[in-house]
Amino acid sequence: MPSFDVVSELNLQEVDNALNQARKEVAQRYDFKDTATVIDWDKKEKITIESADDFKVKAVDEVLREKLARRQVPLKAVDFGAIEPGPGGRAKQEIKLKQGIDADRAREIVKVVKDAKLKVQAQIMGNQVRVSGKKRDYLQAAIQVIRARDLDLPLQFSNFRD
Repeated sequence: MPSFDVVSELNLQEVDNALNQARKEVAQRYDFKDTATVIDWDKKEKITIESADDFKVKAVDEVLREKLARRQVPLKAVDFGAIEPGPGGRAKQEIKLKQGIDADRAREIVKVVKDAKLKVQAQIMGNQVRVSGKKRDYLQAAIQVIRARDLDLPLQFSNFRD
C-alpha cells in the first residue's frame, strides 16, 4: 500500500552556516564595535543573542533573519522570543528552533486529511504523520490538501513509497 510521511525538519547544517555568517557580519560591522555581542547555539534547539542593549539585539535579530532566509531555513520553524534584560545591564533574546510535529498539530493534520473525504488514512507516528492509501493519486491529492492549509509549520513530505 503506497504511503508517505509528513514531517517538519530543519537542516541544522544550514542553521549553523547562517549563524556563522551572522557572527562574521556582526564582528565586521562598525556599530557593533566594543559591544561584546554573542550569538550562542546549543546545536539542537536554542539560539541565544546577547548584546549591550536591546537596540543591538534587534539589529542582530534582523541580521540573523536575513541570513536564515538566505540559507533557505524556513522562518516558520524559528520562534523568536522577546528581548529581555540580561546580566550587567545587557539585553538578551532566546530563539527556539521547532523540529518535528507536536501532538496538537499532528491531530490537526489528521483532521484536515479526514475532512477532505479522500480515500486515505492518516495516523500519528511520534513526531510525524503517516498517510497511506490504495493509489498514488489519492496520496498526491492528500499532499495538495495539506499544502493548501497553512499550518504555521514548514512541512516536508518524505518517505514516499509505492
